[in-house]
Amino acid sequence: MTKQELVESVHEAAGAGLTRRHTAEVIDATFRAVTKSIQDDGKFYYPGFGTFNKKHRPARTGRNPRTNDPIDIPASNTVNFKVASALKASLNA
Repeated sequence: MTKQELVESVHEAAGAGLTRRHTAEVIDATFRAVTKSIQDDGKFYYPGFGTFNKKHRPARTGRNPRTNDPIDIPASNTVNFKVASALKASLNA
């Protein structure tokens, strides 16, 4: 699903109360709030959907696949997602 498809789906579900532009603004604001929560608190939990957790990856040594030379991969942060049991059950129903 693309962003435009998401906006269209939410717009149709919300009824005539919002324009497509306002719907897109609400969705953008929602994702900004989720991002801020992950940055500030290290996690975001939505019941019935799942949990997004900030995860630290330590620095490590990798290999260049073309030359097989070792390369240093710096430490970084990423996001890990753990699906809620309700969502998992609905996917396997």
